[in-house]
Parts: sequence; structure tokens; C-alpha cells
Amino acid sequence: MTVWSVIGSGVAGLAVASELVSRGARVQVFDPVGPPGAHGCSWWAGGMLAPWCEYENAEEPVLRLGRTALNWWAARTQLHRRGTLVLASPRDLPDLRRFARRTERFAEVDQTKIALLEPDLHNFTKGLHFADEAHLDPRQALRDLYRQLQEQGVVFHRKLAPSRLENAIDCRGLHAREVLHDLRGVKGEMLVIRCPDVALTRPVRLLHPRMPLYVVPRGDGVYMLGATMIESEDSSRITARSMLELLSAAYALNPAFGEAEVLEIGVDLRPAFPDNLPRIRRLGRTIYANGLYRHGYLLAPALAQGVADLALENKHSEMVDDDRA
Repeated sequence: MTVWSVIGSGVAGLAVASELVSRGARVQVFDPVGPPGAHGCSWWAGGMLAPWCEYENAEEPVLRLGRTALNWWAARTQLHRRGTLVLASPRDLPDLRRFARRTERFAEVDQTKIALLEPDLHNFTKGLHFADEAHLDPRQALRDLYRQLQEQGVVFHRKLAPSRLENAIDCRGLHAREVLHDLRGVKGEMLVIRCPDVALTRPVRLLHPRMPLYVVPRGDGVYMLGATMIESEDSSRITARSMLELLSAAYALNPAFGEAEVLEIGVDLRPAFPDNLPRIRRLGRTIYANGLYRHGYLLAPALAQGVADLALENKHSEMVDDDRA
């Protein structure tokens, strides 16, 4: 029986391995740095499954393909289905109206409804509630996929994949740039904070004039604040400007965030193609799956399904880049 070798154990690699196994394929995974951890950009994601919100500034496939992610993830990890709340301060209400024009499947909410959804948000008179969206804990999702694959007999090799490997699927992100020359890195910066004085139950997006903010609850008063999207490949450290603006935006959401404890500072490089949409390319004996950009958890299921279609059935989904294959 054919054994498929997945290279890379970030969200793309683990999702591809999971999809292949679910279709009866035999799989092994190669990653020299071992199990998921802070070395991978998917460790630092927000974990928002928000296709309708993302449609505000993304291409149509992000909405259409992203909708399939909710049920895919729900079958593999804990999913919190409480929707997304989008807010703007009174002076930024034109931005909220613009956001509404560019999206769909939301309900307009006033101050009373906002207080019912999130009692700790007092200073906002208008917002949008995207009730069909969800979020997950990215780190727990990675751990769950890794454990499930081990239980299903997938062997994880903590070493480089052999150079001449049959039936290989390369999911290495930016490490594949020596082959995928049109791939670039986009810098993301984020903070993990603890603020027991604020209790939020769903992701909240604040349309801030300088830096739109999202706050994602992790439980026990812990939140992810993010994230910048900077056309830079310097992932060495966060900038002072970014940290100040993230914290200032959080303070505008609720002044209690001013007393938060900063637990972690994350900087990563998201792999992206010129149009910020993922690609599947078959080059020689290897299938390359890459370019998830800022939509890692949202589009990884669709990417994995497209890879499995190509590998097992020679079926070309819309993500297959025929011009390069």
C-alpha cells in the first residue's frame, strides 16, 4: 500500500495528514523540530474561524472555502460557537458601516444587545454580531491533531525527510521557498495577556483607525491580542510601535486591559503567494501545499481536502495551480 510522506507538522501538514488518514491512506510525517510548538507560525494564530468577517478584505474563496472549516475542526477539537462581535467607537462608526457593506450574515446590535452578549463592554453603542462564526485554541487544536494521528498509527520522524522521497507532500511554509519562488513572508505580531478583570466569551474585533484589533479569549482570563500584518520578513522581534498600538487598542476596548499581565510576545512569518490565496502544486514527485497567509486554521481544511483529492484521486480542485504543475 502506498505510504504518503507529509513534510512539516504545522497546521497545514497536520491537517493534510488528518485528511489523508480519514480517507484510508497510510501516512508518515517528517519534521526535524518535533511536535508542534513555538517554533511554528501556527502556534501563534488567533484561531478564529471567521469566514464572513474575513470577507471584508479577502477574496471570495476565503469565504466560500472557509465555511467548510467549522465542521471539519469540530470533528477533531473543541470548537467554541459563540460568533464574532465587531465593534467601533462612536467616532469610528463610518468604519463599522463600511465593514457591514463588505460582509454578510450578521445582525446589527445596539448598546443593550452588546451588553447582553458581552457585559464587560460598556462604551459601544453599535456593533455587528456574526453568530455563525466560531473560534478554537490553536495550540490545543495542534496537540489534538498530533495525538489523534499517533493513535491512528501515523509515524512522526523527528528528522529531515530524505531528499529523494516518493509520494511526498511538502507543507513546510516559508522553508519551501527554494522551490516556490513566488512565496513571501508576511510578519505578524501578537501578545498573550492575562486580565482576570475582563470576561469575554467570544472573539471581539475593534475597528481601530491605526490598527484593527482582535481579542480572542483563551479561558481563565487569558487573551490573544493581534495582530499586525506587515510586509516584512524580519521575525526577530516585535516593534515598540506595534506593542503600543495593540495595547492601546485593547485599552480602548476596556480600560481594565491596562492592568493586564503580558504573558507572551509572538512574532511570526506567514507564508503567502502574491494574491494571498493558498496553492497546491505538483512538481516532480512532490505535491506542495502552501500559502495559507493569515487564514491558517480557516483554510487548512480546504487545502487538506484539495491535497487529498489530488494525491488519492488525481482530482484537481481550484487550489491546484495548473500553470505551475
